[in-house]
Amino acid sequence: MYLHMQHYGMTTTETNKRMSQSNCTVDQIACECLLMRVRKLDRVLTGIYDAELRPFGLKATQTNLLVLVAKAGPIRRIEIGKRLRLDPSTLTRNLRIMLANGWIKEIENGEDGRGLPVQITTQGRDLLNQIGPAWRKAQTRTEKFLGEDGATLLRKLAANRMDVPSA
Repeated sequence: MYLHMQHYGMTTTETNKRMSQSNCTVDQIACECLLMRVRKLDRVLTGIYDAELRPFGLKATQTNLLVLVAKAGPIRRIEIGKRLRLDPSTLTRNLRIMLANGWIKEIENGEDGRGLPVQITTQGRDLLNQIGPAWRKAQTRTEKFLGEDGATLLRKLAANRMDVPSA
């Protein structure tokens, strides 16, 4: 610390003041950060769905993708990424698993061959039908965990456009 103070020409008082401000910021982030709370909530809810879907060899993230592909019909990876706000590596990893399991397939569309659209297979649609009771159980557990007001708030927030507000 002494070398740090010498190097930057700071007095002990200045160093203590900066450390105090830093601790205040750390405390404020620890107590108030919405992102930290949402990420923790995400891990809890994902755990609930993953536990119920595990017997089917499916994760919550893959279920989300599979449902989107089923609803959207043939859809390009870039469009999936935009709709679900997924980074390309996460999307590629999950789609690779889903392709290998035969839940989705790539379709030729006569274009340049890059980013072939994917669509759900009969096997994928059957899987979605099979997981119905497990998904409903996870949904019930989640609603109980969140409470009626919390579940309503999440639905309301997710129904709104998720455009990032400007600074």
